[in-house]
Amino acid sequence: MSAPAVTGSSTLRTVTRGRVRRSRRRRLILLTLLLLVVAAFVTSLMAGHTFYPARDVLRVITGEEVPGASFTVGRLRLPRAVLALTAGLSFGMAGVTFQTMLRNPLASPDVIGISSGASAAAAIAIVTLSLGETSVSALAIAAALGVALLVYTLAFRDGVAGTRLILIGIGISALLDSVTSYVLSQAAEWDLQEAMRWLTGSLNGTTWDQTVPTVLAVLVLGPVLLSQARNLTALQLGDDTASALGVRVERTRIVVIVAAVALIAFATAAAGPIAFVAFLSGPIAARLTGTGGSLLIPSALVGSLLVLAADFTGQYAFDTRYPVGVVTGVLGAPYLVYLIVRTNRAGGSL
Repeated sequence: MSAPAVTGSSTLRTVTRGRVRRSRRRRLILLTLLLLVVAAFVTSLMAGHTFYPARDVLRVITGEEVPGASFTVGRLRLPRAVLALTAGLSFGMAGVTFQTMLRNPLASPDVIGISSGASAAAAIAIVTLSLGETSVSALAIAAALGVALLVYTLAFRDGVAGTRLILIGIGISALLDSVTSYVLSQAAEWDLQEAMRWLTGSLNGTTWDQTVPTVLAVLVLGPVLLSQARNLTALQLGDDTASALGVRVERTRIVVIVAAVALIAFATAAAGPIAFVAFLSGPIAARLTGTGGSLLIPSALVGSLLVLAADFTGQYAFDTRYPVGVVTGVLGAPYLVYLIVRTNRAGGSL
């Protein structure tokens, strides 16, 4: 065998071994994240001011009547934990969808105005219109979808440039935040408390009526995004390259935007705009799994873990109970600064 042939064979083996190692590492990290999410979910059902063993929790979930546990676990903890799980999954998956599609870590729903649209609509519904919980949620969902359509329409000019969409989104977000602030300044004391609880991002008082729509949205829209994972990854290479690879760029973009915005809308309508989860889930997942492969599932698991852990911490780690949005904000801001500093030193991007 000639020297070039030996060199080529050695290079191929090296590349193959590298791919196998990355694949194994990715599977291991996904399994670890899944186990952590399950552990956080189970802990949120078992632990609290009263501890219930796993067998009692399982009996409640299977429909048995267990004194004390049926109310505490079945009526209070279980819907809250399910909403934390599904809202975190929604924020994580939708956030990384925008970041991947637009090739920019700033392209998060809570940066480009989608969450601000839902928040402004909810504030108006609560303070000005005095609507009930169901109507507030419906109006928040409609507003999130409407803002996404407006941002996309304004940013469209022979295609959608990521930077242009982000800048337009930031401008619309600032406008909507001003509307929210004005509405709150005119609110009565009771309405102000209710609006602030929603705007902060809270799982307090969660019921199955709030939880079920988010669960259904995840079951319907999650597979839609996963079916577009390969096309979404190709969009990272640029529209021309993706088109050359057979991706129908505009069709793919519209499908993933609608699905991601709907996920954000349902999660925000149920739990409020929980800070930093959509923004940070993708970068954290990327740091954990490395390059190669879709980030949709890792980001969804990271998002769920963030919300479950933050909610449990806010309930029991301090003398005062804090909404989940406060905890994610306190934890997320320093990490964001660290991430930016580290990236700048490395001379790379998020």
